[in-house]
Amino acid sequence: MKNKTNKNTQQIAQIFLRLALGIGFILPVMDRLGMLGAPGEPNVGWGNWANFVDYTNSLMPYLNHDIANVMGIIATLAEVLFGVLLIIGFKTKLSAYGSFALTLSFALSMLIFAGYRAPFNYSVFTASAASLLLASIPVYNWSIDKLLSKMKLIVL
Repeated sequence: MKNKTNKNTQQIAQIFLRLALGIGFILPVMDRLGMLGAPGEPNVGWGNWANFVDYTNSLMPYLNHDIANVMGIIATLAEVLFGVLLIIGFKTKLSAYGSFALTLSFALSMLIFAGYRAPFNYSVFTASAASLLLASIPVYNWSIDKLLSKMKLIVL
């Protein structure tokens, strides 16, 4: 009985981790695109792209504003991609490693340019560690990966 309970707990934990990380990538993208409200409204971090690029530039002050904009676009595309792939459970291991690298680089930039408390106040190191932990899981239940492996369409 203990093994079945532990297995069920692990299965629930991996889907919860996938959803938490995936949604954690999608919501900030929605915020920077103004989909969650205007700047200054409750629960809105940026409210528009310009504010997000200014923040990106504060974490990469060695770049000019135009290059910070490009980096913001790259980060946003990566967040959308990783968020969707983690939520649906497709290429989960690869997406988890990618989200680990993205969040670790973000956390280190925050640590260096925003102060030691910033990445901890926003749990960025925690998200990075969670992504790495997710990448270590051998089987992703309730995922497209699992469905495809059952159908033997691809080797995961």
